[in-house]
Amino acid sequence: MQPLLMLPEILVFSAALTVLIGGSFVPRRRLWWTRIIAATALTGAAIISVVQLGGPDSTAFDGTFTVDTPTGVARVIVTIGTLLVVIVAGEEIGGSARESETYALLLSSATGVLILAGADDLLVLITGYLLASVPLYALIGMVRSPQGAEATMKAYLLGALCGILLLLGASILYGITGTTRYDELAVQLSGSPAALIAAGLVGVLAGLMFKAGGVPAHFWVPDAAQASNASIAMFLTTIPKIGALIAIYRLVTVLPDNVAWPLLIAIFAVASMTLGNLAAFWQNDPRRLLGWSTVSQVGYLLVPVTVIGRSDLALPSLLYYLAAYTVTNIAAFAVTSALPAWRELKDYRATARTHPWLAGALSVALLGLLGTPPTAVFVGKLTTASAAWDGGAAWLAIAVFINTLISLFYYLRWIAPTFTTVHTVDVNNRGPSVRHWSTGVAVIAATASLVLGIGAGVFWD
Repeated sequence: MQPLLMLPEILVFSAALTVLIGGSFVPRRRLWWTRIIAATALTGAAIISVVQLGGPDSTAFDGTFTVDTPTGVARVIVTIGTLLVVIVAGEEIGGSARESETYALLLSSATGVLILAGADDLLVLITGYLLASVPLYALIGMVRSPQGAEATMKAYLLGALCGILLLLGASILYGITGTTRYDELAVQLSGSPAALIAAGLVGVLAGLMFKAGGVPAHFWVPDAAQASNASIAMFLTTIPKIGALIAIYRLVTVLPDNVAWPLLIAIFAVASMTLGNLAAFWQNDPRRLLGWSTVSQVGYLLVPVTVIGRSDLALPSLLYYLAAYTVTNIAAFAVTSALPAWRELKDYRATARTHPWLAGALSVALLGLLGTPPTAVFVGKLTTASAAWDGGAAWLAIAVFINTLISLFYYLRWIAPTFTTVHTVDVNNRGPSVRHWSTGVAVIAATASLVLGIGAGVFWD
């Protein structure tokens, strides 16, 4: 069974249980201890993940969970990303009655994402989906407001529907092959009817696209990003994508050539990037804008998946882009957490004068999401487009380029007020002071985006 191969997952989930149970016996004024436990567990899991990343590929639990480079990279990104979310959440909800429950839900959902990334069996995939999804519904509903209730209901109903489709798709694939393990599916599916394979694939993809937040299961993302706390919005627009996209990669590697799965995923990719960019055009709420932005980013991330097996750049570009997007998106949301009262783009006028560090982090994050050198997402977009071109899907590379140009408008709509001249705004009346931990996370994540971009050659290797 080799359970130690899943030590990062075991550590994170054990911390979730410890925080949940321990928080019930700790006074509210001392709930910060649960934050320390969560942060320590995530740090330990990240270190273990880095160590295991250098080891050979292997499998655990009778070949149903794979520990390889995609799993290792996902573990590092998820644990570090969730650690940054916990830091922001600690400042945002510290001392509240639901502090420990929030950390427990974050850790539980992160565990589900880690399981999704390494799942090599449909049953394990389903388990990861449920563990990643159910805590997410509770996290979105932590803010007791009409908007929060609406966002929670949308996420729950769409998640339940996509979960049913995932189960249906897995049942179809099991029914025609008699197995749920990917290595056996690869053998059995080669002689199966293409129509049934396509039906099973569509069902499983529906569930995974909900976790990724892409078309056609994207409707919940902007509402949840707008209605949730900044730390929760940061988590739900970033971390679940990692497990979902790697799970899609693993699934398509076992599909036979008689199913046109590259075309299906390419359609999802173009629809996600185009719809996300167009819908973000006239958004005035920064978090809702980032919610639509994250829908478009799913489209870019799906591009290398379409050429898996046809380009050697496909998998490295996917993993690199996931790391780049994680730190860049976290930086953008951390800025909104540092300035919680600013809920419209116009509120950011003259931020470069009043809060230069935040303005710098925001500029790096937004230009990074756009894909401007030398940020990491620029390298991610360049390599994904190169993978598409190399894999014979030049039209997808052109779609990435066109949509990047389209997204320039709405990112600049946010950046421009930041550098408004001080003569047009009262810089002495800028509301409450900023949150310092969130500011620190924003600066660190933005710096990481630059480091990943400038040192792209080293990290690519």
